[in-house]
Amino acid sequence: MTAELFTTTITGAARIGPNRELKRATESYWAGRIDRSELDKVAAGLRRDTWTALSMAGLDSVPVNTFSYYDQVLDTAELLGALPKRYAGIDDDLDRYFAAARGTSNVAPLEMTKWFDTNYHYLVPEISDEISFTLHPQKVLSELEEARAQRLPARPVVIGPITFLLLSKATVGAADPTGDEAQRSSTNPMSRIDELTPLYVDLLGKLKEAGASWVQIDEPALCTDLSPEVLAAVSRVYKAIAADYSRPAIMVTSYFGDLREALPVLAKTSVEALGLDLVSADPDAIAAVPELRTKHVVAGVVDGRNIWRTDLDKALATLGTLLGSVGSLAVSTSCSTLHVPYSLDPEDELDEELRSWLAFAAEKVAEVVTLSRALRHGRDTVRDAFAASAAARASREADPRLRNNDIRARLSSVLSGGLTRGPAAERLIEQTERLGLPALPTTTIGSYPQTSAIRVARAQRRSGEIDNAEYERRMQSEIANVITLQEELGLDVLVHGEPERNDMVQYFAEQLDGFFATANGWVQSYGTRCVRPPILYGDVARPTPMTVDWITYAQSLTSKPVKGMLTGPVTILAWSFVRDDQPLAETANQIALAIRDETVDLQSAGVAIIQVDEPALRELLPLRASDKTEYLAWAVGAFRLSTSGVADSTQIHTHLCYSEFGEVIGAIADLDADVTSIEAARSHMEVLEDLNGIGFSNSVGPGVYDIHSPRVPSTGEIIESLRSALEAVPAQRLWVNPDCGLKTRGQAEVKESLQNLVAATAAVRAELA
Repeated sequence: MTAELFTTTITGAARIGPNRELKRATESYWAGRIDRSELDKVAAGLRRDTWTALSMAGLDSVPVNTFSYYDQVLDTAELLGALPKRYAGIDDDLDRYFAAARGTSNVAPLEMTKWFDTNYHYLVPEISDEISFTLHPQKVLSELEEARAQRLPARPVVIGPITFLLLSKATVGAADPTGDEAQRSSTNPMSRIDELTPLYVDLLGKLKEAGASWVQIDEPALCTDLSPEVLAAVSRVYKAIAADYSRPAIMVTSYFGDLREALPVLAKTSVEALGLDLVSADPDAIAAVPELRTKHVVAGVVDGRNIWRTDLDKALATLGTLLGSVGSLAVSTSCSTLHVPYSLDPEDELDEELRSWLAFAAEKVAEVVTLSRALRHGRDTVRDAFAASAAARASREADPRLRNNDIRARLSSVLSGGLTRGPAAERLIEQTERLGLPALPTTTIGSYPQTSAIRVARAQRRSGEIDNAEYERRMQSEIANVITLQEELGLDVLVHGEPERNDMVQYFAEQLDGFFATANGWVQSYGTRCVRPPILYGDVARPTPMTVDWITYAQSLTSKPVKGMLTGPVTILAWSFVRDDQPLAETANQIALAIRDETVDLQSAGVAIIQVDEPALRELLPLRASDKTEYLAWAVGAFRLSTSGVADSTQIHTHLCYSEFGEVIGAIADLDADVTSIEAARSHMEVLEDLNGIGFSNSVGPGVYDIHSPRVPSTGEIIESLRSALEAVPAQRLWVNPDCGLKTRGQAEVKESLQNLVAATAAVRAELA
């Protein structure tokens, strides 16, 4: 192919908007406050502004089709005609798309899980025999047309066929519109890879006709362990795709790890370029593949996932070593900047030292441009940028906040004392006597809807309109309402609803030394759900108790047990931007020590049940099997460090959600929590089979309905879920709860759903009796 080589780019960009414009517009569309034309107008403006900013910053190839109304994997399912038939009755294409993402009152959504080892969630495609793949390229062609109308050097981006099928699950045929047809099938989706090849050939031809000179095909799944059969499919598919010369030049991009055995396989095909993550992977591997001497290599030397400023001297040295091993070289981010905030500009409250250490998306684009200029025109042409990089690095290394010797000494002492509690069976006897709960105890995971009154109070406190005392009074009023609601519903174990918490990680980070919270550092987690990951820059310490006053106030309002609610060390680690100057295990243990102190204080205040959530346990699991054992050892150790300081009569709960748990099922058992609540509704209780397979014998609360869908589950549906769960778990070890916290749901919807949950539990208790 003869396509002009580009030198400076990024792999992809965020789409939610620098001020979450897409979130607000999409939620307004769902609520009926705006129509589709208004939503499309907001989306088009965000695309235009993003592309223009990237071009003006100095990129000579701009990624397009990285925009999404909800999720890029769902977009790919739509592109390939792979939406399940249960959505076919929805005439409007956008409403059909959102039904697959969120469900409706009549149709269940697709399953949702984590995108590799990130906190981004994707929708899991369902591949059944009834799916007949067909190409629907309107979205990518439309966005390419928009970009070309702006005279931009547009490079369409699509998820590749290998990754799409490896991330899919095989299902049986369709019948039930509630989605119960989405049961696992033994058929491997990869068996259908050859059906997708002609669709990608057709797509590339259409993009060529529409004016694309380059197309980026994302294959991050190639950075995982691949079987010989999958590697053979990679070779076959990309040889076939590249063989059609009525196409644009192809750039196959991987990220989040090292291609390893897939690198020479791809290099031996006729694709023109490979995009490589050289932050996570070893650049030396490139020299070992002679075929790369004829390829355009797009070197991801600027970290697209974390927020630390790039060491420009080190990155330039890496680029320099590649020059003799590749045909030509471009500079890029290691992955899409979807995973970092838009810009440092709004962060007025950062101290100047800390600010100088950071680079958000806009600053990372500038680093890519700087490195590209240095590579082509010499370091002296951008000497000021290199000097600022070196100064920031020196400032960070010398800052005293990075090391707290008292914390390090205390941590060493606690670790040497052991991290075990009494045997689980003996703990259960003590806890049963203390709590006096009925069979199939009912509870919720933690959060309740964040009302407008809560948001107003939070904003007024920030602006100074109300003081802390008034804010606390209002939050106590919200807690009282939640306790009253739960007692009226008849739940057995209550929660305080977490009105004082803006986010389950940020809340704790704001009270721990070693963290800094951003003002506008929003990052998309899924759909319209955005989070502001705190910045973990130094040693962690807990100056004062963080939750005790709120939980004890809630407990004072009821005779039923109220759970103390904490976020676990691995999840705080995973959902923060973490320091990169020491091993993750060390940082996890420092957080765990702070959480341990909180559990001990809650117990001293009379709290009988403490929940330490670890929804990110699976998320941080390394992509390669050879790295997993070490990770799971320290992750489990950190959890047990955080929970082993309490008496056996204090019941420890944990919660896990929205991940494929099969790979970490042994670690879930090793956590040794007394009760594990776990996402199970969208995946149809599959996790219980995995738990039984390893002899799991502690109590478990599989989610009996999906809180990420606006559907209100019927009593009958929940009864069936409980009956299914009882086939795998005896009644004396089974808890009843939703999949996750209720923060994002409406109050009326929550009340009706929980009424049905309690009614279903009563019915099943009667059956058992």
